[in-house]
Amino acid sequence: MAETPLETRFDLLVVGFGIVGLAHALVAAQAGLKVGVLDRDSRANGASIRNFGFVTVTGQGYPDTWRRARRSRDIWAEIAPQAGIPVIHRGLVMAARRAEAEQVLEEFAEGPMGHGCRILRGEDLPAPLRADGAIRAALHSPHELRVESREALPKLRDFLAKRCGVAFFPGRAAQAVEAGRVETPAGPLHAPRILVCPGPDLASLYPEIFARREVTLCKLHMLRLADPGWRLPAAVMSDLGLHRYRGYADCPTLPSLRARLAAEQPALMDNGVHLIVVQSADGSLVVGDSHHYGATPDPFQPEAVDRLILEQFAEVLGPPPPVVDRWIGLYPSGPQDAFWEEAGPGIRLVSVTSGTGASTAFGLAEDVLSDWGAIP
Repeated sequence: MAETPLETRFDLLVVGFGIVGLAHALVAAQAGLKVGVLDRDSRANGASIRNFGFVTVTGQGYPDTWRRARRSRDIWAEIAPQAGIPVIHRGLVMAARRAEAEQVLEEFAEGPMGHGCRILRGEDLPAPLRADGAIRAALHSPHELRVESREALPKLRDFLAKRCGVAFFPGRAAQAVEAGRVETPAGPLHAPRILVCPGPDLASLYPEIFARREVTLCKLHMLRLADPGWRLPAAVMSDLGLHRYRGYADCPTLPSLRARLAAEQPALMDNGVHLIVVQSADGSLVVGDSHHYGATPDPFQPEAVDRLILEQFAEVLGPPPPVVDRWIGLYPSGPQDAFWEEAGPGIRLVSVTSGTGASTAFGLAEDVLSDWGAIP
């Protein structure tokens, strides 16, 4: 039997080079493993580059997602300067427009995940939040950081290739995965451990696992607005984020807030709208988002939903500047924030099913690879 070529043999193969795949490649390579990464596309173009680039800690689900977010934030902070990835701004301001939202923020700040956070009111509320009394209070968290996703992912990949020795195989789809082997159109690749990180592709590999775990797809509207002439002190969210983020779920006042939101803003609730605003280095604002679910979400972006997002922007930050770009995001969504599962001998399927890949992938990778015995 002919010997397997050395350039096709690895300690670990990763299928998929979105942020989840790259995070596993980084953690494994830093542990001294020989790592190969393949993807059907020539570059990342899915959920990992269509998001805010906002590494969110405060409000993540307790305990595991919150723990992974804190760890991922630390790894981003360490790796970003080495990879030439700018950290554009830090922190989070969660603005409360309703008394119930203010109460939720107070309850959260007093809990275990509120460490380091502060409640701001009156003159302490930072500009450019509206100063006309529309904002009752805000929670300031110092824990977050923000990168530009569409620039950060290629730079992270270059860093992994040049500094960590990771081999990349772009444009090579995984046609089949079996013990010790991944079949591709250009021939097989080999490793005793194989991680499948398919992002929003729920059909090509292990669709039965995704179906059993009730995973579907979530489509979201994203907007880029022109430079407003002011600078954000941190990322901004508002009342609707308290309803959507799992870290606030145990706050006693949350059911009252949800009831009021449903009564006052039913269209926003029906379309899964909540406000996130982050700023880019050129001053432009990335704003979103909405949530629509289905096995095959349609590719369209109705203007009515975009208007709902911009109305929410106006309620917190005042009149929005012009829209200069629009796009659709897509990510897998399920009952858990993330999961991994044995898909065969030496094969694991890994998926972030909550839209928190940028926020949690590095911490998740440490959990997966440590549990597998692949790293100390």
